[in-house]
Amino acid sequence: MHCPYCSHSSTRVVDSRLTEPGDAIRRRRECEGCGQRFTTYERAEAEPVTIRKRGGRRERFDRQKLLRGLSRAANKRPVSEAQLEALADGIAARVRSMGPEADAELVGELAQRGLVELDPVSGVMFASVYRNFNDLAELEAELQRIRSEPVAGTGQLALAGDPVPSDPDTSIRLSPRGQRRGGQKTPDRARSSHA
Repeated sequence: MHCPYCSHSSTRVVDSRLTEPGDAIRRRRECEGCGQRFTTYERAEAEPVTIRKRGGRRERFDRQKLLRGLSRAANKRPVSEAQLEALADGIAARVRSMGPEADAELVGELAQRGLVELDPVSGVMFASVYRNFNDLAELEAELQRIRSEPVAGTGQLALAGDPVPSDPDTSIRLSPRGQRRGGQKTPDRARSSHA
C-alpha cells in the first residue's frame, strides 16, 4: 500500500477493526517514510448489482458514488466521515441482499432516510438533489413527510419483506415499487439520476 502523502511503498498497520455492518475491515496505517497515518478499508468483492434508473437505464451499483453523494449532502454538517462510511456500508449491504437488481429510487430513499437519522438538514440537502424539487411547495411537502414518518432507528429504511416490528409505527416500509404500507403511493416527483 503506497502512502497517499509521499507515495512511499512501505507502510505498516497500527490498528484493525471490523466496521459496524461487519462487511469490511478498517485499518489505520502509518507510512514508514514520512510517518503520516491514513485509513484503508478491506472489503470482500461481491457479485455486481445492477441499479435500474427511472428512465429504464441500468448501471452497476457504485458504493463510492453513493458515498460521494452522501458526503456532498453532509458537507459542513455535524456528520463524521465514519458515520457516512457506516451508512454507505449499510446501504450497500441492503442493496446486495436484494439480489442482482435494485431500483435507484429505493437506493435514494435508503440514503435520504439514513441521512435524516444522522442529521435532518443533511437529509433535506440530499432530497433537494435526489428529488429535484421544482418549487418551495415540493420542498415543504418533503419536510412534512420527513417530520411525520419516524425512522427505524438503524440508519436504514425497513423494506417490504423485512420482519414487521411489534409497533408498526416504528419504521417505514417501502415495497420495490415505491408503495408505502397500506398501499399509499409515494408522491410522484421528478427525480434526478443522482441516486
